[in-house]
Amino acid sequence: MAGEPTAVIGKSVQIRGEVKGNEDLVVEGLVEGTITLSEHRLTVGPNARITANVVARDVVVQGSLQGDIHAAGRVELRTGSHVNGDIRAARLSVEDNAVFSGKVELDGSMAAEGSKGAAGAAHPPSGAVPSSAGAMFGTN
Repeated sequence: MAGEPTAVIGKSVQIRGEVKGNEDLVVEGLVEGTITLSEHRLTVGPNARITANVVARDVVVQGSLQGDIHAAGRVELRTGSHVNGDIRAARLSVEDNAVFSGKVELDGSMAAEGSKGAAGAAHPPSGAVPSSAGAMFGTN
């Protein structure tokens, strides 16, 4: 939704506790606890360090996130990102050199389409998701 404000947690900001919001959020600093943006997008900036369980419509990770991600829409793991936790989303995109350790549950019924079907994948303990051309999961 273009024109809506985006909140930013700056590089020098540290938050320990619960973060809730009704707007998109960009995190550049440190957050420990929980982040809930049920109808909005969370962007984890390249310098961010998050240790939190996340619930959001969409999640874009460029930095470090340790915790589970539950997204009604899409999760994007960008180049250089590090994620340690389980992901449950309608769609997942993994770019080259993204590092992920955890389980994935792709559930298309979470999206507005209402289609049913889940796919799970356990990843090797090394946590690396090797990819020479990136990957896109959960697309029809």
